[in-house]
Amino acid sequence: MPLIRPFPGLRPAPGRADDVVAPPYDVLNTEEARERAAGRPWSFLHISKPEIDLPEGTNPFAAEVYAKGKENFERMLAEGVLVQDGEPCYYLYRLIMGEHVQTGLVAAASVAAYDAGRIRKHEFTRPDKEDDRVRQIDSLGAQTGPVFLTYRHNTTIDDLVERLTAAEPDMDVTADDGVRHTLWAVSDTGAMQTITDTFDAMERLYVADGHHRSAAASRVAAKRREANPEHTGDEPYNFFLSVIFPDVQMQILDYNRVVTDLGGRSEEAFMEAIAEAFTIEDATAPVRPRASGEFGMYLGGSWYRLRIKAERIPEDPVGRLDVSLLQNNLIEPVLNISDPRRDKRIDFVGGIRGLGELEKRVDSGAMAAAFSLHPTSLEQLMAVADANEVMPPKSTWFEPKLADGLVSHLI
Repeated sequence: MPLIRPFPGLRPAPGRADDVVAPPYDVLNTEEARERAAGRPWSFLHISKPEIDLPEGTNPFAAEVYAKGKENFERMLAEGVLVQDGEPCYYLYRLIMGEHVQTGLVAAASVAAYDAGRIRKHEFTRPDKEDDRVRQIDSLGAQTGPVFLTYRHNTTIDDLVERLTAAEPDMDVTADDGVRHTLWAVSDTGAMQTITDTFDAMERLYVADGHHRSAAASRVAAKRREANPEHTGDEPYNFFLSVIFPDVQMQILDYNRVVTDLGGRSEEAFMEAIAEAFTIEDATAPVRPRASGEFGMYLGGSWYRLRIKAERIPEDPVGRLDVSLLQNNLIEPVLNISDPRRDKRIDFVGGIRGLGELEKRVDSGAMAAAFSLHPTSLEQLMAVADANEVMPPKSTWFEPKLADGLVSHLI
């Protein structure tokens, strides 16, 4: 089987994209989704967050939620709001957020390649979140949330994308957050073959975001494979919905930390403790770190610039990450927070919220200190994946986010 292949996408009917396109399911809570879908009966949130159509307080993982999602999905199909293309296609998907532009390829990626490690992952997954995606995919018979993949850019693909996106797009929508989503269907057989062959020649792809969706797709494929005595490997369930972007266009923002207390220390004692691993300078403005190994700290109404001491930087690709340097030299030894995935004394703030959000959380009294980090680079992410290692939790924040509802993959 090829690494990727075209597929007959399920898309909003002409003129319906504005009605359908919605934020990804995992960036909104139930109340936010209910508000965003109010007055929008065809919003994809009715499929991706179907608890919004059930009584308040409904457990979002209850069986009736998945049943409601299926009902809403089938209604959109029956009403012609969502329509499947007649033939397999690739799709080019451009996101524009402010000055940032990135254009990726929507494709069906091989589950076998994912299982074999040719599509590399870099995060652990949580069983409960995996189970949720398995139930959602199984219930709908479709993958509606794309996995965000990346690759080391390729001039053949670059040139082809430039040529194909010179045509009029099939869909062009600006979402309510100001991000523009543009889609071109690629049905030319020669162009599709070039895309398939060029990607198949690549050594590997990388999961940037969507580890639970890709893991769930693998589980669903295994389940259907076992239940299908006529299994050939060519069935749609052997592939998963993905959008694949070149590394040079990806935008990773900082993923910052806030903590509820100073581990029982006074501010003075806390500063003395962290001085073992960091140099500390007063700052007159909010600190956005300029390079790896540099951190901002907001404490007691003041900003400080921290720099990790050189001898504290290890050689291994995980240990060298800024999130690891902060965790291993301050958060765990000084604050005694050894499991940031579960410890309630630490929280994480995506860089899209800005440094003002860090000040707000501390000034409110809800948090004792905040730390701003330099963004993890894509090269660092790839190095961790290539080493078959796992990144710490909350290491990357990708922007802009992919929309739900633009293209789905029926399995």
